[in-house]
Amino acid sequence: MGTQRKALRTTAVGAVSATLIAGSALGLAPTAQAATNGVRFVDITGDGGTTLKANVITPAGSDGTRRYPLLVLPTSWGLPQVEYFAQAQKLANSGYVVVSYNVRGFWQSGGQIEVAGPPDIADASKVIDWALANTPADAGHIGMAGVSYGAGISLLTAAHDKRVRAVAALSGWADLIDSIYSGRTQHVQAAGLLDGASLVTGRQSAELRQIFDDFYASNLSKEQDMINWGKKRSAATYVDQLNKSGAAVMMANAWGDTVFPPNQYADFYEKLTGPKRLEFRPGDHATAELTGLFGLPNDVWTDTERWFDHYLKGEDNGIDRELPVRLKSRSTGGYEGYPDWKSVGATNKKIALAGTTTIRTNVNSGADGGVVFLSSILDQVAQLPPVASIPLLPRLWAAVWQSEKYATPQHVRGTAKLHTTITPTKESGTLVAYLYDVGPLGLGKLVSNAPYTFHGRTPGQPFTVDLELFSTAYDVPAGHRLALVVDTVDPLYIEHNPSGARLTFSSPANDPSYVSVPLREQ
Repeated sequence: MGTQRKALRTTAVGAVSATLIAGSALGLAPTAQAATNGVRFVDITGDGGTTLKANVITPAGSDGTRRYPLLVLPTSWGLPQVEYFAQAQKLANSGYVVVSYNVRGFWQSGGQIEVAGPPDIADASKVIDWALANTPADAGHIGMAGVSYGAGISLLTAAHDKRVRAVAALSGWADLIDSIYSGRTQHVQAAGLLDGASLVTGRQSAELRQIFDDFYASNLSKEQDMINWGKKRSAATYVDQLNKSGAAVMMANAWGDTVFPPNQYADFYEKLTGPKRLEFRPGDHATAELTGLFGLPNDVWTDTERWFDHYLKGEDNGIDRELPVRLKSRSTGGYEGYPDWKSVGATNKKIALAGTTTIRTNVNSGADGGVVFLSSILDQVAQLPPVASIPLLPRLWAAVWQSEKYATPQHVRGTAKLHTTITPTKESGTLVAYLYDVGPLGLGKLVSNAPYTFHGRTPGQPFTVDLELFSTAYDVPAGHRLALVVDTVDPLYIEHNPSGARLTFSSPANDPSYVSVPLREQ
């Protein structure tokens, strides 16, 4: 495992380095030349005296007598303070004071990486304090926005600082543990990329290094410590505080986000009681809003500006009257609106998982979730998700059930749920469930997947498993089938199957096994 971990980290470092170089080449970096156009590069003193590198853009013609709404933008994990320059310039041109700052521990900002811990939240409040004292910002109209890491910090700050009246959290997390440890399974490729990026662009704290090491090592004695660490850094823990503040919260994410899967955003959205909006589009982590960072037209950033225009400027632009849940299917180009998340998959169709099936572990059957970033980007730009030949999957290592052929298109929307009974031969194990769209020739396109790990079970004793697959929006053509495939190895995740273990799936008469597929009403 140590060799695998080192190889993964080396690959991640190389990938992150290439991404950063490419970002500079595409225009993320050369913004210092624009400093004469109303941009100030400043040092802001954060929590504990830590220096935060920031840039400030004020509306043209500002003479100090007029106050403007303030937007604070914390940077993404591993990206420099100029990340938001194109969008910050647009927002300033439309009447906002915009302060973008490099979060502690990365690039030229001081301190060590705290992973949205209390010092990061305190830093954001210090940035607001600085902006109110040093710019024509209006104390009564403050918003925060960010991509990925910046989104998480923005949500957490809004829960702790009542001055934040509106948030746009793009490709972020509400529950950190449910993101990279869902199903009690380590999402190892996602963690490896985060680890690699922080090694290249930042300074890990000793605590963070220990968290990563315990995570990779599957250290069960430290599991609860890791969960507690993650919960402290999750807006879901503070949802009551956020609801009490009444801040208007917009969240946007991609269906195929391999770092922060969509389920945890949807669950958090349902718990919010204030003004709220939820948007899902095809893509992977931060790819849906990427073009906007280069100043190109982008739906996510357009809606972000409309959100702030209404809730900070008071503009009657109609965004508060639109259906608040907005989705784009991975199969079609149009947007769909829903009054709430539970209306997305208004009906459910069950596929029975009949019979008794036993599979061996420790071998990848050929069904898997693809490669972090690459697979979902291919799905986003070319509708090419990971595929598998369902008839050729080896039944020694994969359990397979299929629906009948559908006479009409099936519009999968929301969260498919697996319910089954498992009898293991060992006390620990991992399974991964996949939902495929199967064409006439047996080629399956991945609709969704999710991992599940158990520990401390009695060998030979059956137990029930209820597993939510990652939420999605996918259209199954007429004449196709849906197939549920379960195996035990996927490169996206760390597996916990002892050598030689087997898993038996059964469907007791008093508790039948099934996968429930959410469908949009025709």
